[in-house]
Amino acid sequence: MQLTFLGTGTSQGVPVIGCDCPICQSPQVKDTRLRSSVMLEWDDQRFVIDTGPDFRQQMLRANVKSLNGIVFTHEHKDHIAGLDDVRAFNFMTQLPMDIYCTSTVEEALRREFNYAFYNKSYPGVPQLELHNIDSTPFQLGNKTWIPLPVMHAKMAVLGFRIGNLSYITDANFISEETQEKIKGSEILILNALRHQEHVSHFTLSQAIELAQRLEVPKVYFTHISHQLGLHDFVSETLPSNMQLAYDGLQIQFS
Repeated sequence: MQLTFLGTGTSQGVPVIGCDCPICQSPQVKDTRLRSSVMLEWDDQRFVIDTGPDFRQQMLRANVKSLNGIVFTHEHKDHIAGLDDVRAFNFMTQLPMDIYCTSTVEEALRREFNYAFYNKSYPGVPQLELHNIDSTPFQLGNKTWIPLPVMHAKMAVLGFRIGNLSYITDANFISEETQEKIKGSEILILNALRHQEHVSHFTLSQAIELAQRLEVPKVYFTHISHQLGLHDFVSETLPSNMQLAYDGLQIQFS
């Protein structure tokens, strides 16, 4: 199985036109971070986790021609705002896009993209087939997906474990119960926003400490803001089994 990092940034991590900060001016492509999202592929199956505002650009950049479904972690705009652009896949397949989300995320999608749910829709609107998920494991693409409930300040967010890979974004608290579900993973992808304390995200030091406690052999940090610093500089400070993810990075897992 393969995972591609479509985006590893945040709304505070996307290059800004005219900005003269070191990140925006960096010639290093690993410092150009679109909003956080990943794509998982196996056996001609292809699923994306989250469709932020950069979803269309990410699909074009990765030359994605088919997509079997989208799984959402939570309802914040930087994770759902690009959903409208599934209409290109609808056009190619003449089928609705399968969407997997909690009832809370569904409520947000119906509110933000209300035109896609009218009883009498007009040609060209996104065609969506919603499937409700919760903390119960579910089958998707002939693999078992184990939801990993975490907290993003006061908001409930889902991470996911697929095989030996665990993916968590937008979290600043992970319960002991969820930690037990992560243990035994070979790969952990975890958010690490910046160095300074944040109300709803792990700092880099907090993410490192948690990853060490979970004893996962390989760790990638994502959901990175400008405030974390340049990719190459930060990478030099990390433990040997940990690294910053970057847009376009591909990893194999089982």
